[in-house]
Amino acid sequence: VKLALNEAGAVDKAVQEGGYAAKPAIGYPNADAKDANGQPDVAARGGEPRIILELTDAAKINEVRDAVEKKISSENWTSSISGNFITWTMGATAKRVLSEQAVEQSMKIIESRINTLGVAEPTLQRHGAAGSNQILLQMPGITDPERVKALLVGEARLDLVHVISEASPAPVKTYAIESEAQQSIAGTPNRKVVPYLERPDPLADPKAPKTQQYVVIELPGIVDGSLLRDAQAVARGAGGTSDAYQIAFQLKPAGADKFGAWTGANINQYMGVMLNDKIESIAFIKSQITDSGEISGNFSKQAADDLALTLRSGALPARITYNEERTVGPSLGADSIKSGVTASLAGLLLVIAFMFFYYRGSGINAVVALVLNVILMVAALVIFKATLTLPGIAGIILTIGMAVDSNVLIFERIREELGFGDKPAKAIELGFARAFVTIIDTHVTTIISSLFLFLFGTGPIRGFAVTLVIGLLINLFTAVFVSRTIFMWLLNHKGENMETLSI
Repeated sequence: VKLALNEAGAVDKAVQEGGYAAKPAIGYPNADAKDANGQPDVAARGGEPRIILELTDAAKINEVRDAVEKKISSENWTSSISGNFITWTMGATAKRVLSEQAVEQSMKIIESRINTLGVAEPTLQRHGAAGSNQILLQMPGITDPERVKALLVGEARLDLVHVISEASPAPVKTYAIESEAQQSIAGTPNRKVVPYLERPDPLADPKAPKTQQYVVIELPGIVDGSLLRDAQAVARGAGGTSDAYQIAFQLKPAGADKFGAWTGANINQYMGVMLNDKIESIAFIKSQITDSGEISGNFSKQAADDLALTLRSGALPARITYNEERTVGPSLGADSIKSGVTASLAGLLLVIAFMFFYYRGSGINAVVALVLNVILMVAALVIFKATLTLPGIAGIILTIGMAVDSNVLIFERIREELGFGDKPAKAIELGFARAFVTIIDTHVTTIISSLFLFLFGTGPIRGFAVTLVIGLLINLFTAVFVSRTIFMWLLNHKGENMETLSI
């Protein structure tokens, strides 16, 4: 339906460029039918997606059809002629291909919205029979499902548009009544009336009410959201601290070129930032602007963060509806997590026992570094608000092994130096120096492997990769700096000429 409506606009453009006499094309029977949410109502329209064009002069009907099919995705449409009418109907194969593409693109966009850090470990997959166009999303540890749902279905169609008004310093032309705005564009092509919700400035007057107004914009827009490169929520107050937030955005090079050309030619004209067919903010052009701008809507921090994320991830190709929602208790998962934690603690205790047995007094050094490693890693996961699932626990267990491996490399080097007759102070210095390169090498190669897992893996695999990378970075600190500091304290306590070392 959405494609039919969009393609109807392309048909009208082709007719207008060719100078043909025709009525505006419709993208569906009863094209204006809407459901309760204001979305296109397929049930009220009936039949197959189609585009219908009525010509005044039937003699040019084949010429018009050929001209139109250069503008639309003709591979998706089959044309038929009846009297003065040309009808393009979408076939079953084209609909099936387009629906598959929409589902795949939607899954990528949903994944980018819910998995920006890779620590929530969601599971996203196709669901149901072939052709059902269903997606299953499982998210452990979610405490606010309504916010997640709003984020997933949120639309963010961004357009920068020219607002029709006298140039600044005259105030921007607004209309209190929609019908008044419609009268102002009667007979004028390429004009559209859109709502403009003038938001109060909470920095000036936090209690000021919002005002519903209307403005006239010029079509087509200057640039659209497909040319957006990045979007971030920023505080409006001095020093970046405020209760009011706005969205700063940057454009891709192609968008920057178009934006720069328009702003350079329209100094003192008014430009509007339009989101989902509503003007969010209006500003006049002081000077040429190229690759950046702002949406100054005075949003809350959460609303600004959500909108920026939606803009970055792109607009959904089709509307999402919820078929089923379940909140599942942790009874089954709790057993798995309990087993994983038990395995981690058992492995940790066995490793500690082995280090005491094999390295004697120096084993205390390794155990302190190892316990500190685990504590810091858990603290890092808390900071990142990670959900601890089985893949994350596996990453912790592997990190424990890597931490012990680093101590083994250092201790074996120290043993070799002691075997050559060096005193403990010199053996410790040489042991750390000669093991350092090997430790860096093993950690860097494992981190590189984990980065590939993060880039190309799905939720649980990403969670494992993130946990492992955090543990490895902490291990570089504990195995090298903390362990060496303990040895230095021991040497300072017993003296540089200490003759023996329990290792």
